[in-house]
Amino acid sequence: MAEKDTAVSAEETAKKPVRKRKTAAVQEARASPKTKDEKAQEILEKAKSEPKPEWEVAEQVVLIPLEQLKPFENHPFKVRDDDELMQDTIDSIMAGGVINPILVRPTEDGRFEVVSGHRRFRASELAGKADIKAIVREMDDDTAVITMVDSNLQREQISPMERAQAYKMKLEALKHQGKKLDLQADSTSPQVGEKSSWAVSIVAEDANASRTQIQRYIRLTELRPELQQMVDEGTISLTPAVELSYLSHDEQKDFLEAMDYSQNTPSLSQAQRLKKLSREGKCSLEAMCEIMDEEKKSELDRITIKGDVLRKYFPKSYTPLQMQETIIKLLEAWQKKRTRQNER
Repeated sequence: MAEKDTAVSAEETAKKPVRKRKTAAVQEARASPKTKDEKAQEILEKAKSEPKPEWEVAEQVVLIPLEQLKPFENHPFKVRDDDELMQDTIDSIMAGGVINPILVRPTEDGRFEVVSGHRRFRASELAGKADIKAIVREMDDDTAVITMVDSNLQREQISPMERAQAYKMKLEALKHQGKKLDLQADSTSPQVGEKSSWAVSIVAEDANASRTQIQRYIRLTELRPELQQMVDEGTISLTPAVELSYLSHDEQKDFLEAMDYSQNTPSLSQAQRLKKLSREGKCSLEAMCEIMDEEKKSELDRITIKGDVLRKYFPKSYTPLQMQETIIKLLEAWQKKRTRQNER
């Protein structure tokens, strides 16, 4: 069957036979064809006013105009127009349309918020499409956040900060859900620490990670935006970045100056000492500059020879790898010669 036949427009949906379990309100709403705008409002009103089993409300694939969609609020996963995967998605949509429908939920303003499928949504816009296949599902805020995070963590490429923000959002949603359940049950709420520990365990289990890994990622959200960008770019490694997250935002600002002054990135040892100074109230700009200006042991043991110094000894056609192999062979020959001389 052709791709376009698997979804139904708002008008086609209105013409389908109504199941016996549908209420009179829904039957009346579907009695006459609706425009796309009217259909969107109808879906919203039904979801609000009539409690129904999820399979009746959510799982029908419909065509929704792109102009009625909006991205998920505070969505942590970046959608880049110049991404190679974006271009592949655009090409696929132009060739055969959207194969897997996106997941959306109705909002108060009569539009639909994208929960899963942000790249397909944006690719459809870039491909010049007017509408997109979608599954409409009524969800509260916490459920929507959890669903959004779980679906997007399946992406092939996720930056450290995207993962950190996603884990934090899911953790807060789980904790909020736990509070609502306590109120509904009219029970004595567990201690905050216990509830937080339970939520971290759920996030860790779903992500196939340890509790420590989850907590360390979430610590990264305490970094200033400039430092978060350095983590994503790989300028600062993950482990030192976690230690730096314990510095206050003012101290982190001074740390950026210390990095610029020393032209160095922090080692784990340096980051740990900065954290210790922060706890002692001694983390001044001067102290940070002193620590960051230290020569690292790895740098003391490193010998660097510039390429232009070596290049004059090799044919122009030699690659860096060929130069390295030749140098190693010459050094081995030199070592053997010295060994023979010492044996005499």
